[in-house]
Amino acid sequence: MARQEDKYYNRKIRTSHFSTVISITLVLFMLGLLGMLLLNTRKLSNYAKENIGFSIMIKEGVKEAEIMALLKKLDTEEYVKSTEYIPKDKAAIQLKKELGEDFIGFLGYNPLLPTIDLRLKADFASLESVKGIEKKLLLNSEVKEVFYQKDLLEMVNHNMERISLIILGFSVVLMIIAIALINNTIRLSVYSRRFIIRTMQLVGATRHFIRKPFIRNGIIDGLVGAIVANGLLMVVMYFLFQEIPELIQMVDLAFYIGLLVTVLVLGILISWFCTWLSVRKYLRMKTDELYA
Repeated sequence: MARQEDKYYNRKIRTSHFSTVISITLVLFMLGLLGMLLLNTRKLSNYAKENIGFSIMIKEGVKEAEIMALLKKLDTEEYVKSTEYIPKDKAAIQLKKELGEDFIGFLGYNPLLPTIDLRLKADFASLESVKGIEKKLLLNSEVKEVFYQKDLLEMVNHNMERISLIILGFSVVLMIIAIALINNTIRLSVYSRRFIIRTMQLVGATRHFIRKPFIRNGIIDGLVGAIVANGLLMVVMYFLFQEIPELIQMVDLAFYIGLLVTVLVLGILISWFCTWLSVRKYLRMKTDELYA
């Protein structure tokens, strides 16, 4: 009879641990997915900002040596990611391909000006920064005009900021829900062993001694759940990069490693804290309250 009760009790503990690990895994997996979304949203935002057209029109008659000097000067500026010089002949060939017609033959001359295509760093791609850069560029005697799509730049910045805020707000809400779910799961697990806690108290065990195995098991459950969640996240990353190879070019390995480490640390910390709270609650309960 006693052996059957022991088997039942051990089975109950294993089931409790299993359900706790599953709950932690699912919650951390969702948090990790949200973290990936945040990282990729930022990357996509930077990618969009750094690929907005920004062209510097050079005045007619400016010598190529002066243009090259201006190009070298621009390459040293902190706001410049990359530059490309497009001579008027090359610009004419590109426009001819786009139009599908020989406009030079029709006009009798090449009306295009040499240009420098500029790509700005994402941190300097706000409308206010670009206006300041435009004024600075126009001070150069070789520059006739600076062209960029103001409406597109404003729209990209506005939409990306709004999307980032929405995702960030959702992340905070999900974090609160995650902690609540893990806390409830662990509390139920500790609740099933509340009489063991009371028995240990009655035989003179200290609170630290009683709390220690529960904390240890909670940390192990959190660690296992986090490892499984990280494994699932790596599978998602693999299939994501298989389906969208372009994302590989924007991958910052340090960010993804940081995300996996964060999930691991969250799994351990949340499990430790929730277990500590739950055990603390039952350590303070009176015997009559255990039957409630």
